[in-house]
Amino acid sequence: MGVAVNHISKQFGTFPALHDVSLRVERGELLALLGPSGSGKTTLLRVIAGLEIPDEGQVIFADEDVTEKSAYERRAGFVFQQYALFQHMNVFENIAFGLRVIPRKNRPDSAAIISRVSELLKLIQLEGYEKRLPSQLSGGQRQRVALARALAIEPRVLLLDEPFGALDARVRKDLRKWLRHFHDQTHLTSLFVTHDQDEAFELADRVVIFNQGSIQQIGVPAELRKNPQNDFVREFLDV
Repeated sequence: MGVAVNHISKQFGTFPALHDVSLRVERGELLALLGPSGSGKTTLLRVIAGLEIPDEGQVIFADEDVTEKSAYERRAGFVFQQYALFQHMNVFENIAFGLRVIPRKNRPDSAAIISRVSELLKLIQLEGYEKRLPSQLSGGQRQRVALARALAIEPRVLLLDEPFGALDARVRKDLRKWLRHFHDQTHLTSLFVTHDQDEAFELADRVVIFNQGSIQQIGVPAELRKNPQNDFVREFLDV
């Protein structure tokens, strides 16, 4: 499923977080939103998820206008920077949470929930960890549990906000490789926010460079470095 945002603007008080942003994410693409802090990346991600309402513009999921729909109705999986796992719940219950809060008429039965969680534990390579609490996991393991929780509802799109920002350099590098391999297996349309150029260029099919609430350039990594379109991109990428 493809995702598009058309002429999105968002202001917080007097601060213009996004200004007339238009972007299309192709079906099955892994797209990076790259830029300095405060450039609008996370705000756009939250607008796509339905966690922020734009002042102007449209959000489109597979040709359906979802601008007025809730985050639940959009069925977007969101992975927060600090994981946001429930500390009092074990791994199994954290992953199952999104399934258990589905309205009763649409909620899967216990057997289906067990089957789905077991499938996800295998996918994130944490079989046998279902009874552990988040405090008993490494940072990389917690991040994978957060990803599985987002996937449990079978999202139409996967959104990740600085997914490796809380990890040390070595774990971050290993998890980047794992996420790229995971994406190549699932082909789920995905967007992730980062301020790390190496991360964006290693992982993404295309990279969107932001500054001051606007898109500066979009392209594949090699093209961005070879042909920066303005002074900001040239200086930001140091080319």
